[in-house]
Amino acid sequence: MSTADLFWARPSLLFVIPYERSSGSKIPYTLFFMPFVPTRSILLVEDDDANRESVSKILTKEGYRVIEAQEGRKALDYLRREDIDLLITDFKMPMMDGMDLLKACRVIKPNVDVVLMTAHGTIETAVEAIKEGAYDFIPKPFKKATLLRIIEKCLEKRALVHENLRLRQELERYQTQKELIGQSHSMRYVLDMVNQVAPSSATVLLQGESGTGKEVVAGAIHRQSPRADGPFVKVSCAAIPETLLEAELFGYEKGAFTGALARKEGRFELADGGTLFLDEIGEVSQTVQVKLLRVLQEGEFERLGGTVTLQCNVRVIAASNRNLEEAVREKRFREDLFYRLNVITLTVPPLRTRKEDIPLLIDHFLHIYSAKNKKSISGFDDQAMEVLMNYSWPGNVRELENMIERAVVLTKGPKLSVTDLPESILKKPKAEGDRISVPIGMPIDEVETILIQETLARVGGDKTLAAKLLGIAPRTVYRKLEGS
Repeated sequence: MSTADLFWARPSLLFVIPYERSSGSKIPYTLFFMPFVPTRSILLVEDDDANRESVSKILTKEGYRVIEAQEGRKALDYLRREDIDLLITDFKMPMMDGMDLLKACRVIKPNVDVVLMTAHGTIETAVEAIKEGAYDFIPKPFKKATLLRIIEKCLEKRALVHENLRLRQELERYQTQKELIGQSHSMRYVLDMVNQVAPSSATVLLQGESGTGKEVVAGAIHRQSPRADGPFVKVSCAAIPETLLEAELFGYEKGAFTGALARKEGRFELADGGTLFLDEIGEVSQTVQVKLLRVLQEGEFERLGGTVTLQCNVRVIAASNRNLEEAVREKRFREDLFYRLNVITLTVPPLRTRKEDIPLLIDHFLHIYSAKNKKSISGFDDQAMEVLMNYSWPGNVRELENMIERAVVLTKGPKLSVTDLPESILKKPKAEGDRISVPIGMPIDEVETILIQETLARVGGDKTLAAKLLGIAPRTVYRKLEGS
């Protein structure tokens, strides 16, 4: 086969081979596709020149890219600079032996597997190497087949780990997109913000009306963060009596109060290494606010009735349907705690301001509750859909979900109609329109101010989002508001 018959195509190798009959005539080319496998890079560290060259030739013939180093310090330079898939190192070397190189590799490139080879191996040495994180241990002299088998298994394991990581990342993105449903500009902004803030450790304050999905947003931030493997602990501050909230958050020792029959860990301890979601943070008393401030500042606290100071590594996401800035002005919420929580603020928009998301949410909840109740329901008819689109949804997404569950349970037909809707929705006035009216002759400055104020009202006071919707700079919003 000539070079003209071989074509390179990614991600596959395309072989074009003319097939010749026994009679001598040729039939059309036959195409064979073979998966393209990227070249693997192996860093080979061996102070014996003859042994290093011998192993390098074996690996090169097998199609591996081999980077050679005579001693450990040079190998560390390659580890820092090169993209390495596997490190194979001799155990006994001058200046830096294989065990020291293994430990250094675990720090510099923890995802690179290490195979040690030595003529001085013992069972104790092998066990020590495995404990330090080596993938395997080869005593010299070794057979070519043994070496290649270990390399193949090691690289297969590495490929599997990378594939699992990729699939997990895709699943997390899919899960977030699945739960944070919406195609409106305001929901795309929320999704973008989740993707931006999730990798950080910054405290996040979620604002928005009840039922908008603040807990769902908090969960999405946690799942996309480096703490995803840690716990996601939720606390509804409004649902726990003020006298019990402190004990619930920080735990208590035996005998701390009447009924404390044993030590109990608080939510901060349970969330260690993960995320703590404090819902309705505006309902917390001044006493608890002081202790929350200390945890956020110092990362430490004491259990109720205890004297031992405990440390915790927790990311806090707080949520409130109240205006905390107003609560600060009214002295109902500590200003220093507000600024500790308000590192990143994200406003979850109410459903009435993102009507284009209603059909998507309806389809989502219909799928869930139809399956749950073992019913086959195709959707709402046009008349019912018009009612739902014009309704103001004071309870937001939570109200929509509850309404759909009710309709699915009570309906007798395959398609939902207005007769399946609750009277509370049918009797409520239509939602306000998406337009504003201004009298002819009103100065343009006043028109702009009204437009900015109305847009802010629709997005829950989020000035950055309002500016994006209006296509102006955020500073223009601030300037107009200051001048109004």
